[in-house]
Amino acid sequence: MRLGFHGATSMTSDLETDVMASAHAGFKALELWGAKIDKYLADHSLDDLKALLNTKGVAPMSINSIEFITFRGDEYPKIQARCHELCRIAQAIGCPTVVVVPSPTPSRETTWAEIVDEHVRVLRDLGSIAAEYRVKLSFELLGFGWCSVRTPRGAWEIVQKTGRDNVGLVVDCAHLYGGGGLFSEIDMVDLAHVFTFHLDDLEDIPKEAITDAKRLLPGLGVIPLDDICRRLQQLGYNGDCSVELFRPEYWEWDPKELAVQVRNTAMKVLSPYFEVE
Repeated sequence: MRLGFHGATSMTSDLETDVMASAHAGFKALELWGAKIDKYLADHSLDDLKALLNTKGVAPMSINSIEFITFRGDEYPKIQARCHELCRIAQAIGCPTVVVVPSPTPSRETTWAEIVDEHVRVLRDLGSIAAEYRVKLSFELLGFGWCSVRTPRGAWEIVQKTGRDNVGLVVDCAHLYGGGGLFSEIDMVDLAHVFTFHLDDLEDIPKEAITDAKRLLPGLGVIPLDDICRRLQQLGYNGDCSVELFRPEYWEWDPKELAVQVRNTAMKVLSPYFEVE
């Protein structure tokens, strides 16, 4: 398993700092935050970005993310344009995957059939765009009550119906725990279509109160990470893993010290189940 740092874990740091911190802590890969790429490219080239990653020995794991891709109406062309943009960047720097995120449920009257049809339509379209650049799209369910796709079973139904080899899933521990789905739903997913695994933990609070800001370093919270890791191991998962934490408290830490703590805690969780790079 390739373990990576994640730009959301150090949200207030810039992209160059993320790369430096990742290398300092011994990470071989980095999940890049899209807004940080935008800021970096405002006064650097794609060749500069590729050289920065290569020089520090940090591979781009994926780009996160294109948010709220569905039910966009007249704004949908902006989603298509962003997909072109991030996939072009991914191709240029040798990044295999771009993460895409479902939208809030439009209304109480929206049916599951409508949600599925909308996501299949959009993912087929964006998947075709990504294919032009030989890039994969990793669809990330969100466990929040307002989200239109909250469970592995629902996300997998959509990906299957999309029928694109380059469209797969993110399995995020916090969203898996908070979304109301069963951990056993992972068993029905073809792991060839799990492109990314996000490792994280959560405070001991009601699931209704979960927000990204309540995330914790792996092993410090209430998510049964051993159960999730054991299940993925038994299914044969050996793909990428990044530690995605949005906790503002961590953004105040020294980025290099944060990256070291992230790697150390992640290794304690993962090493009983995976051979980690």
